[in-house]
Amino acid sequence: MESGKQFKEKNPMGMQDRDWWKEAQKERTRKESRSNNTALPASLKRGSAAIAVFWLVVMGLLYAGMAHYLKPRAVSISASGDLVIPRARDGHFYAAGLVNGKPVNFMVDTGASLVTVSEKFSRTADISAGVPTVFKTANGDFRGRIVSDVPVALGPVSISSVRIGVGLVGDNANDALLGQSFLSKFEIVLSKEQMILRQR
Repeated sequence: MESGKQFKEKNPMGMQDRDWWKEAQKERTRKESRSNNTALPASLKRGSAAIAVFWLVVMGLLYAGMAHYLKPRAVSISASGDLVIPRARDGHFYAAGLVNGKPVNFMVDTGASLVTVSEKFSRTADISAGVPTVFKTANGDFRGRIVSDVPVALGPVSISSVRIGVGLVGDNANDALLGQSFLSKFEIVLSKEQMILRQR
């Protein structure tokens, strides 16, 4: 009897208390485990958002860098009065110019028969009328029109009556092709780094 009394004094918890204590400990462990599980997705979300922001910044910088990298460089004038167009890093020749007094970004295309602009640009530059036609290109046929006597300028050189095509399809309404209806007025000298247009 005395030994049972001693046991109770040493272990004041009864069987029910002990079971309750174990259940309480299990429940506390479950709650801690649940709170750790909910914290993990939040940290993952923050990490994913940080990675997404990082890549958006990187892509934005790359885009800005490429836009600057491919931006047309200015046409210069040589000592003898020739137009000098530097070759762009993508291998093409680009130059800023004017069509009917409005600014365009020309890509020089010695294989194109006409200076060609987009329909949207033609409305901005007040280039109307013209003869309807179908242009045949490497990318397929497209409808457009040919307009005569349009002034075209490149650097300080302006030619007042150039035939142009309207209907170019491209990424930017102000992009244009500088074709033979303008280029034929020049002798063209090509080198690795530049194109020289020498007036005939």
